[in-house]
Amino acid sequence: MLPVARSPEPTSASHDVLYRTLRTRIMHGEIAPATALTLRGLGKEFGVSMTPAREAVRRLVAEGALTMSQSGRVTTPELTNERLEELAALRALLEPELASRALPRAHMALIERLEAINMNVAEAVAKQDAVTYIKANLDFHRTLYLRAQAPAILAMTETVWLQLGPTMRALYGRLRRTEPPRDHKIIIAALKAGDEPSLRLAIRSDATQGLRLLAG
Repeated sequence: MLPVARSPEPTSASHDVLYRTLRTRIMHGEIAPATALTLRGLGKEFGVSMTPAREAVRRLVAEGALTMSQSGRVTTPELTNERLEELAALRALLEPELASRALPRAHMALIERLEAINMNVAEAVAKQDAVTYIKANLDFHRTLYLRAQAPAILAMTETVWLQLGPTMRALYGRLRRTEPPRDHKIIIAALKAGDEPSLRLAIRSDATQGLRLLAG
């Protein structure tokens, strides 16, 4: 009787789950800046071998979500003021363009959805819950930008959000925010009015104001 061959570990599937989960955690600020990660630790947490852990980390380093030193030490990024300014400038370019492209498709169903998400933002602020705040804030922007039907620009924007995730957590602690972002209400009002200049201005302000304060 021939021995039964063992099924190999589904490396690609394991890597993808680890990659997506870790990517989401970083984007939402669940991991602080300059936090060290190890392949062994990730493998143990996710119940996978070193190979999918290594592949997930490689992808996240390529996206700027993680940094790797010459010695191979992997950490979440700790951004310099110059890097913050650069990423703020990218948001100022990309996000108003996405909002402008979304405006012709901003029907009442979308506006009502944004108003509901903004209530979640306000609730997270009231509870001083940084991670939920970041998640809801990104959900607000992503929900609007999906209507732009510009997947390449949105993908670039999400890469910027990913690099900023840990720093956004630090920013939230510094600002000690007690009220939801004022610009969200202006964004919703501009969508209702079909006012593209006001929409672009509010998006730019919302995307960059806090980052520039952190870099200042």
